[in-house]
Amino acid sequence: MEPQKRINANGSAARMAGGERRLQILRVAMRLFSQRGFRGTTTKEIALAAGVSEAMVFRHFATKEELYSAILDHKACLHDDLDPLQKVADAIQRKDDRAVFEGIALDALNHHESDPEFQRLLLHSALEEHELAHMFWEKFVRRVYHSLRTYIRQRQRDGAMKQLDPLVVVRAFIGMIIHHSLNNNLWDRDRELLKISNQAAARAFTNILLNGVAAKPQARRNGSARSATLKRKPSKK
Repeated sequence: MEPQKRINANGSAARMAGGERRLQILRVAMRLFSQRGFRGTTTKEIALAAGVSEAMVFRHFATKEELYSAILDHKACLHDDLDPLQKVADAIQRKDDRAVFEGIALDALNHHESDPEFQRLLLHSALEEHELAHMFWEKFVRRVYHSLRTYIRQRQRDGAMKQLDPLVVVRAFIGMIIHHSLNNNLWDRDRELLKISNQAAARAFTNILLNGVAAKPQARRNGSARSATLKRKPSKK
């Protein structure tokens, strides 16, 4: 089949380059997978939506597995230089916990907001027990957990953080971010339940992680101790 032509701004026809065609097929596949899931999407439907033959799809992606890998690669999840803490490297060097966690949260929330399609794609893959979910877990999620655990352990050795299981801390922090994004992208798109900016959400989640929600727990304990002492102290006659 002759490569499909696209129309330039001046009205002339031009052949779509191989790289452009591959990216077009990839984007169409991601859109269909996010809408219908993997089991509900065929390569024939991808080809039809992309305006090419099914043979053209397999020319760029020999197998479905190769297509799934390309999706993750396109989303920059497999790049070795994309460490989840890379964007907050300066804050890590300074041991600025607030800047570290707020920066990570804001970056994640911005990504989820700008690309809800990919979040839906991952949900489909997880629910269908599809290999893409496993690939994403092994190549990206584990790296996030490992990087944050390493940082938290160091801060615990510094005496700056409580001696809790670092992975529990990571799970709690990531949980706030993911749940907020899922609400915004799936159930509460109009932000009727909670309407705050990503910056405000990142700041609030970081405050909860670092400070908790109890009001001055140390002062309250001291006050309780003083009250108990006064009650035990014999009254003067």
